[in-house]
Amino acid sequence: MEFFLEAYLTKFVKETALILPAFDAKFDPEIRPADERFGDFQANGLLAYLGKKKENPRLWAQRLADLFAARDRLFDVSVAGPGFLNFSLKDTTLMQWLCKFHTASSYQGAYESIFSNRTVVIDYSSPNTAKRMHVGHLRSMVIGEALQRLIRFGGGHVIRDNHIGDWGTQFGILLMQIKASSYAFKENPEATIEALEHLYQVGVVKTKEEAAALDRARQELVKLQQGDAENVTIWERINRLSYQSFDRIYQRMNVAFDHVLGESFYRDKVEDVYGELKKYHLAVVDQGALVVFHAEHPRFSKQAFLVRKSDGASNYASTDLATIKYRVKEFHADDIVYVTDCRQCDHFEQLFLTAKKWFQAANYALPNLYHVYFGTILDAQGKAIKTREGKPIQLQALLNEAVERAYDLIRAKSPELSEVEKRKVAEVVGLGAIKYADLLQERTGNYRFEWDKMINFDGNTAPYLLYAIARIHAIFRKLNLMVYDLKFSTLDNVQAFSTATERALAKKLIAFPSALNLALKELKPHWLCHYLFDLAGTFSAFYNADRVAIEDVCLQQIRLLLCGATLSTLETGLHLLGLETLERM
Repeated sequence: MEFFLEAYLTKFVKETALILPAFDAKFDPEIRPADERFGDFQANGLLAYLGKKKENPRLWAQRLADLFAARDRLFDVSVAGPGFLNFSLKDTTLMQWLCKFHTASSYQGAYESIFSNRTVVIDYSSPNTAKRMHVGHLRSMVIGEALQRLIRFGGGHVIRDNHIGDWGTQFGILLMQIKASSYAFKENPEATIEALEHLYQVGVVKTKEEAAALDRARQELVKLQQGDAENVTIWERINRLSYQSFDRIYQRMNVAFDHVLGESFYRDKVEDVYGELKKYHLAVVDQGALVVFHAEHPRFSKQAFLVRKSDGASNYASTDLATIKYRVKEFHADDIVYVTDCRQCDHFEQLFLTAKKWFQAANYALPNLYHVYFGTILDAQGKAIKTREGKPIQLQALLNEAVERAYDLIRAKSPELSEVEKRKVAEVVGLGAIKYADLLQERTGNYRFEWDKMINFDGNTAPYLLYAIARIHAIFRKLNLMVYDLKFSTLDNVQAFSTATERALAKKLIAFPSALNLALKELKPHWLCHYLFDLAGTFSAFYNADRVAIEDVCLQQIRLLLCGATLSTLETGLHLLGLETLERM
């Protein structure tokens, strides 16, 4: 019994078709979910395929249906219209699938995706050091974490790399101002980074007002880049405290990385990039800068891709190209996924074009490069979300507010919980609400951040789904059963479901792999969010219609199986999105 029934059906229909003389190995049945009035799946590929061969699609569709029905016991098959094949899952098939896939552990290794058995480097979060994380850093972290979990679940070997911004011109200004103010570092990361932000802002004003200050900042940067001991020591301390500050948020959000290789890691690797780009005549010197032109591209034909500044300094393009080569050489990356905001689309498009030409010229193996871009978080009025003072909202403050709002909701809804339980539930619900509201959006667009919608037990929200999970746990507690210990061998001879709501829930459960497939194929987690919400709604309809605590042992087993499978699917789905779940709320 395959986890992904569409894959099974595609393979079996194709194998069956090859028995008939009208079909050959090029035939693709194009299996798709069907209109529920006609079945569960439909083969759409016969009309175009047989039409090109000037064969009668309806005639061969019927012959294929008859042959398929004689060979397969999982589906009922029928022919519709000019040559569509409709497939309806038999109740026994649904039951077998649920018996095999009704726990989270049963999913392990069952699902294969486009990333199966491939090494996938995913680059996400990537904040700049010497600055606190604010609301603008939320999306890359949340989307990237969900994607790495989905890719890993789909059989990919995932390497998580936090490519932090820890090198660049801003450090010249910061070093100048630290020395000018005789700033004494504190070991409190948050207080230190906040102070450094202020010093940097003061330094920026100075460099704009005083030419001498701008020269001092440049001199400090040169000293840093040349390895001056004092400047390197200050720089290292800034980065260490910055990452301690970041890591407190990562731990709270249950995000971790395998590597933290910032821009500075590649500063001694960019010269090789410059040399190879010139060697293969891909880059030219233009007004002192090293640039790559893509004359064949309609938008970039006159927009140079700057890979080295006129003063000899590296930039994002330099280190990004060096990073691709390093990931291929050291990590053996088959795929590299970048999760950034949409303002960097042009940069990544030019980066990928340049890397493709460079790797082809050098005969390097080019990995698949994906830019997973996302829109902006807006306030309720559709404007950039900021504080009343017009500054970015600090991410830690946003998370704290989410938890406090969730606490107020839990205190009102579940007054019987202890204070410790309320606080624990509030942390899970509040942070889950933030993550889920972000992932629910089609990532390429902007979305409005609205507290009342995201922290609410009504609608497509994390609280609603978390409560659905807690409610199913409560069903098993009332029956004094451990859901993960249940065995369903007594259902071997069951031929049919007893109600339409039972069957509807079973059909929704087997659609889980399709939702995963769509989310991974498009690298868009919102498809999984919509599926989980639909599943929770379908379960609610089932539970309202069909009692579970009944005397009929066999019928109760069927309904317990449906409850257990729904629970494991909801929990697995939310864990893949990066959310923690609860047994009680």
